[in-house]
Amino acid sequence: MNSPKTDLDIFVLLKTIFFNKYGIVFIIFVAWMTFFDSQNVFVQYSLSQRIENLEKEKLEFWAKYEKTEQERNYINNDIEKFAREKYYMHKKNEEVFIIK
Repeated sequence: MNSPKTDLDIFVLLKTIFFNKYGIVFIIFVAWMTFFDSQNVFVQYSLSQRIENLEKEKLEFWAKYEKTEQERNYINNDIEKFAREKYYMHKKNEEVFIIK
């Protein structure tokens, strides 16, 4: 017997909260900010996904940068060795044997 009364009390409570002028303004505000505003929930979600993707790309580019920097240091330390190994350059009067 108490169940219908508590359901009725909850309905009355919700009715008093949502059907006064502040409740209606709050509902309209939430609906506007969620669906109609230029910075709505869906735009914010897509922007956060884009930020995550850009952060991942940033890490990938940083790894490539570090690898390139190491390669540059290797080349600058011994340019003759690099030219001989990478491009098979040789001096006059030298023979080059390539073993793979």
